[in-house]
Amino acid sequence: MAPTDPRVLAIHKASWDFAENWQAEDSIRAHARAKASEIGCPAIQPGAGSTLRTLAAAVKAHNVVEIGTGAGVSALWLLDGMNPDGVLTSIDIEAEHQLIAKEALTQSGVSPNRVRLINGRVDEVLDRLTEGAYDLVFVSSRPVELEGHIAAGVKLLRKGGLLVIDNALWNEKLADPAQRDADTVAIRSAVEHFADNDGFISSLLPVGGGLLVSVKR
Repeated sequence: MAPTDPRVLAIHKASWDFAENWQAEDSIRAHARAKASEIGCPAIQPGAGSTLRTLAAAVKAHNVVEIGTGAGVSALWLLDGMNPDGVLTSIDIEAEHQLIAKEALTQSGVSPNRVRLINGRVDEVLDRLTEGAYDLVFVSSRPVELEGHIAAGVKLLRKGGLLVIDNALWNEKLADPAQRDADTVAIRSAVEHFADNDGFISSLLPVGGGLLVSVKR
C-alpha cells in the first residue's frame, strides 16, 4: 500500500528530486530543453536521460533508433552511452525540431557520421529500416501513435535488444485509475502489454516521467 503520512511522502519526494538531479545536465542539454519548451515539444528529464545513457552502455549499443527526435536532448544522452563508433537514427516529422537537435549535436561536437536525422512520417521511415538489426529502440511518441510505433520498433530489435518508452507514467496519471482520457488509456494499454509478455523481460522505472524498459527475448 502506498504511504499516506505527509512526512513519508515528503521524504519520498525529496529522494526523487535528489535522484533526478544527481546527474546534472550540461549547458547544451539545458539550452536544448529550453528551446523544446518554447516550441512545445517534450524533452526527456535528466534522471531518465542518465538512465537511458546507462542502458545504451549496458548493451554496448552500436545501432540505435530514436522515434521522436524532439530538441535533441535524448539523442545526446543516447550517444554518450553508445559505442564511440555507434550510429543513431533519429526520426521526427517536425523539421523545426530536428533543426534545434542538429544545433545541439553540433555544439556537443558529435561527428555528423554518428547521427542520421530523418525528417518524415515515422511509420514510413520505420518500414524502410532493417528488421532485427538494432540494439536499442527509444520511443518518445504521442500516445495516439504509441501502439503502432512500439510494434514497428519491436521488429527492428535484435534478440537481447532494448525497447525503451519515455514518459511511461504519463505525468503521474497512469497510477490514478480514475484517469480515463484517451491519452492515458493508450499509454496504460501499452504499459500493461509488457507487464506479462513472454517475449520480453520488462521493468517500469519511476525516473523522469517514467521509463518502460523491455529486453527482447
